[in-house]
Amino acid sequence: MASSALEIAAAVKAGTTSASEQIEAAMARAAAVVDLNIFTYHDADAPRRAAALDAAIDRGDDPGALAGVPFVVKDLIDQAGLPNTCGASFAPFIPATTAPCVAALEAAGAVAIGRVGLHEFAFGFSSENPWFGPVHNPLDPRLATGGSSGGSAAAIAAGVVPVALGTDTGGSVRVPAALCGIVGLKVTHGRGSLRGVYPLAPSLDTVGPLAASVSDAEAAYLAIGRHDPADRLSVDRPIDPPAEPAPLESLRLAVPHPWVDTGYEPRIEDAFGVAVDRLAELGAVVDHVTIEAADPPGMGLASAYFEAAAVHRARYVADPAAYGEDLQRRLRDALAVTAEQYDAALQWRRALRTALDACLARYDAVLTPTTAAVTKLIGGDEIELTTGRRHYRAPLSHFTALVNNAGLPALTLPIAGTGTPPLSLQLIGPAWRERRLLGIGKGLENSGLAPPAIDRKSPGT
Repeated sequence: MASSALEIAAAVKAGTTSASEQIEAAMARAAAVVDLNIFTYHDADAPRRAAALDAAIDRGDDPGALAGVPFVVKDLIDQAGLPNTCGASFAPFIPATTAPCVAALEAAGAVAIGRVGLHEFAFGFSSENPWFGPVHNPLDPRLATGGSSGGSAAAIAAGVVPVALGTDTGGSVRVPAALCGIVGLKVTHGRGSLRGVYPLAPSLDTVGPLAASVSDAEAAYLAIGRHDPADRLSVDRPIDPPAEPAPLESLRLAVPHPWVDTGYEPRIEDAFGVAVDRLAELGAVVDHVTIEAADPPGMGLASAYFEAAAVHRARYVADPAAYGEDLQRRLRDALAVTAEQYDAALQWRRALRTALDACLARYDAVLTPTTAAVTKLIGGDEIELTTGRRHYRAPLSHFTALVNNAGLPALTLPIAGTGTPPLSLQLIGPAWRERRLLGIGKGLENSGLAPPAIDRKSPGT
């Protein structure tokens, strides 16, 4: 029987296993999948922290909701005393303090076992890193994990850990979750803390969990989603208690057109249609609606690129060759975005949010595929779609990037019986209503339509 994060924590608190045993086993699993190139750093101090947690339990202390659960950290999030590379060629810096998102998981009893790979500076969707090499997809090592949180997703899909930390600016939690067949949660912009996280586009950046199941994602989210008064982008909103599974027959879901009318990897288009029909058979109301959410030429890119240029301008101008070729091209484009284009993009973002808010006032969630394709070969720049060959960024980001521009939360989870990698559904909800999405996700898992990834791998064994 596979073990989820919550099962591991319950067993540690009950004394049927120890944090030390769980961390030792996770580190052994990490060593066994070295060929996937998931890790940039293995934390040799993890066993000591696990032993300290066991000692606290022996004293009768409350070890936390995630007691003894191993997790990994995307290598652009600060951990005190550990090298933060950002997946870049530049010398890593050694932060003096730990990012609040990591500290929150540790306070809940989880133990970080290492840092994992990503797309260079989190600015891309493949995690084929020119300096560290590509992260390989555990479902098929010939395939990319997606990005930018590719190492986080791969660590879960390979069964190394049940939860991981990632960041999401245009889909960087949800895209790798989709390509690796796991769960990813993109939170409302302003939920939790961005302190200690290297920025890409601050008005779009979020930190979120990747997990083997919706309940595990929720457990991590409840730890990291708290307000941080020291972060000017963190919004003081209450975080709801765990969600009950939503009865599918109570759901009203909206499939947005013309947004979903795009080019697909053929089997993904077919699988999405089957999934929508299956939801209706299970009792959900699924309506096809019109939302003018299509990205006008360049608007979404202008929004992200202008802010990314501000982050990287001085470093790029001083030494462009220190960036990989892919990032050099993107930063050249980013540096060309004008303030006027950025202002127009901000106006478009407000209109997009208004349109989605109006729809979500009538429906529980907006439903799309997470990505229009899931099979991206490592080393290949194009994917064959129903509309012809396209650069992989277009089909991978088509459904995710608009959500960041709207600032809304979204949950992504795999659908059973749709191949390898599977179709991934994206549920988009109203601002601050992550609990609603998690309840729907639990209902989909209970129905068998979206079984947890722990049914394939066993992080607890």
